[in-house]
Amino acid sequence: MEFSLPGENDPIRQEVRKWLEAHPSPTGEELAEAGLVAPHWPKPFGREADPISQLVIEEELRKAKVTRPSNTIGIGWAGPTILHAGTKEQKERYLMPILSAKEIWCQLFSEPGSGSDLASLSTRAYIDGDNFVVNGQKIWTSFGHVAKFGILLVRTNPEVPKHQGISYLICPMDSPGITVRPIVDMTGMHTFNEVFFDDVHIPVENLVGELNRGWELAKVTLANERVSLSTGGVLWGNGPVAKDLIDLVKLTGGTQDPLVRQELAKVYTEGEILRWLSLRLISAAVSGQEPGPESSVRKALGDEHGQNLMRVAKSMAGASGMVDVGSFPGNLSPFQNAIGYWNIGFIFSAALTVGGGTSEIQRNIIAEKTLGLPKEADFDAVKAWNERAGG
Repeated sequence: MEFSLPGENDPIRQEVRKWLEAHPSPTGEELAEAGLVAPHWPKPFGREADPISQLVIEEELRKAKVTRPSNTIGIGWAGPTILHAGTKEQKERYLMPILSAKEIWCQLFSEPGSGSDLASLSTRAYIDGDNFVVNGQKIWTSFGHVAKFGILLVRTNPEVPKHQGISYLICPMDSPGITVRPIVDMTGMHTFNEVFFDDVHIPVENLVGELNRGWELAKVTLANERVSLSTGGVLWGNGPVAKDLIDLVKLTGGTQDPLVRQELAKVYTEGEILRWLSLRLISAAVSGQEPGPESSVRKALGDEHGQNLMRVAKSMAGASGMVDVGSFPGNLSPFQNAIGYWNIGFIFSAALTVGGGTSEIQRNIIAEKTLGLPKEADFDAVKAWNERAGG
């Protein structure tokens, strides 16, 4: 794992610094037009930046305290899929507003009856003139209540095997017939939603890729999702990392409890392993190697690490951790002031090993695609075989 960032005289670094001097407080649209939101995207949406250039740009933005627009699903998942298979008109219409976060996006994949088995989705669509007519239900739709558009998987041919006959649509969320209902999670926040479709008309030009070939695009989206969920902070790319907890413990005088010290050492070690896995991904990209199994491994390890880290932080709060004292008035220690922050993370962390593909699904992928192990048994087929054999 050998790479180093270019020095002060690097032309990319100098170019970005000069631009930031002219735009000290850039808007999302200015960042998007400059190709600095997703610099690895092709021009005119990005800069076609290689991995090293991306790191240089990231470093310069961080030094200037410039935050990119927040549009997780649009930038991380919808945009790359439209880039991959969208028409020229779709790219021109949607990509810049995605990058600037002028238009927020959501993902309409999961259904109540098709959790990990996404290909068994039952939301139906048929073509009527110039429109798809959609009926069905989606669930766990993040930001569905504020999104302008959604990426929607529908079954357009129910007569073929489940991985076939699925189409990938761009869904305007203000279409008549769409009902969005909130799902309030254990933290008390409203991020998730369930979405109902009742004879919703979506123009046929909103089809991405080919009719009935949407599963291939769904895999593109899901691949980007799992990479996105495995980066940054331990709460699906957001929130703290293990070092933040270690720094907080140091700030409050440390701990002499050997069991607590052991727990802290464990989560710190997990965090460092995950950080080095990330560096391996970067190093492989820089050296031109094809991506290996690290992203799937990192997702599986990272989810459990997030839960471990939040559990340790919660336990260290002691009795105070039983209430959200972060909102209480008074003269509180730094650790007590942070309890509300870690409390939300602890409650949310239960979702980590479920969202974006359960830990069991991730391990199946690693076993089959990386280790070459056989797929898990089709128990219905085994049962049928036994019945035919008289077993």
